[in-house]
Amino acid sequence: MKYAGGVLLPTLRIDRESGRPIVAQLVSAMRDLVLSGVLEPGQRLPSSRTFAQDQGISRTTAIGVYESLAAEGLIVSHVGSGSYVSDILKAKAETISTEPDRHKRQPKRLANLTERASEQFFPRLAHPTKPRPFVTGLPALDLFPIPLWSKLMARHWRAARGIALGYPEPAGQPELRRAIATHLRANRGVVCEPEEVFIVNGAQEAFNRIGNTLLDPGDPVWFENPGPIGARNSLLSSGARLVPVPVDNEGIDVAAGLKAEPDFRLAFVTPSHQHPLGAVMSLQRRFELLQAAERADAWIVEDDYDGEFYYSGHPPPTLKSVDTVGRVIYVGTFSKSIFPGLRIAFMVVSSPLSEVFDRIAGATLQGASTMVQSVVANFIEEGHFASHIRRMRKTYMERHEVLIDAASQRLAGAVDVKPTESGIQTVGHLLTGHDESSVAKAAADLDVIVAPLERFCIAPIDAKGFALGFSTSTPAQIRSGVDRLADAIDSLG
Repeated sequence: MKYAGGVLLPTLRIDRESGRPIVAQLVSAMRDLVLSGVLEPGQRLPSSRTFAQDQGISRTTAIGVYESLAAEGLIVSHVGSGSYVSDILKAKAETISTEPDRHKRQPKRLANLTERASEQFFPRLAHPTKPRPFVTGLPALDLFPIPLWSKLMARHWRAARGIALGYPEPAGQPELRRAIATHLRANRGVVCEPEEVFIVNGAQEAFNRIGNTLLDPGDPVWFENPGPIGARNSLLSSGARLVPVPVDNEGIDVAAGLKAEPDFRLAFVTPSHQHPLGAVMSLQRRFELLQAAERADAWIVEDDYDGEFYYSGHPPPTLKSVDTVGRVIYVGTFSKSIFPGLRIAFMVVSSPLSEVFDRIAGATLQGASTMVQSVVANFIEEGHFASHIRRMRKTYMERHEVLIDAASQRLAGAVDVKPTESGIQTVGHLLTGHDESSVAKAAADLDVIVAPLERFCIAPIDAKGFALGFSTSTPAQIRSGVDRLADAIDSLG
């Protein structure tokens, strides 16, 4: 409707409790009305006096709103005539729908690499935010020593401002690189120098960085089938052509990989605790994989995502520890051993390749938070990390034993839950004729989360079942979860 005093504007929402200036709130609201086409090009606006009365504001504030909109070119003012929506927007207004349609407004053209990769992405389950049986990838957050962590953080804030508030080192803070190198040497058998350790914002960034550095679009990559979804998507985004390689109780089947693609460029493996089937790669397979990589002039990415936790007395060996020629790029993360909110992971890249990664880091990476890196370094160097790991090993071993015991009693004949020697999850093989997804949905209705094995597969496999996490739930919650999973299967008939 048009009035002599200008278009009748709706009462615009003003949050007077907000710390945001009223002028900024009204400018934002008016901008939305103009750009959405609600206020059409050439339309006369009410006078500043009328606008002030309608909105319950001072005239000074109203004038400030109009001046800001004029400065952006959204309205024009004519002395003696009034203020109008700018005609410059007329051509654009013809293409703007007054109905919100996000999809129509988004650009359609993508880079060829992104277009191809996104078609192959497999949607990941939402990251868990609370402990429920049997979520995977989440440690026991309730047992983390928050008071100790807070003291370490307070110490960091008392450091010199240039250290506490400045830009981080692109490849990682020196103290954390040293702490990780020392820890890996003593606990994982990985012999490396601090300069070969690179700090990144989570394992996903590590896989992206490796793929972007070492792969050309279309390069063949051996990928465990089944295997982790996040790593798969990262490599796809780098242009990799994933070659699914089957996994058995000794780990990746190297012979099958050679038959499928002998000239592979990179192999992705989880040798210490295969994700999601749980196998530990045998020493024979490790040597076979290293020899195959040497012949093909290929790289190997070792994802040691939860290798800190082992229950048989001896830690599973890392592939990096038996690599004598520098073919293996070792990726570790603190998401499982400390907590995922850190977003801190690391790569160990042997020389001379480390020199390339260092140069690229200096040119393109922003680095992880100095505060977080410094606190993690202190946590490791002062022995708190080792104490926390020992405590969590004991806790997770107890919860693992409860899961195996409860499953043997309540899920016998339906799900065969396999014991594991390491990690914070295991696999349960579905013995009934039910569909994995149907069981997962029925379980979710009872507040139990199980991840079907088919989610982790690039190519079909014979096994049916689920990845079952046991780290986040108490023994009582685990037993209750097993009961509810059994009820879910029974409900399907």
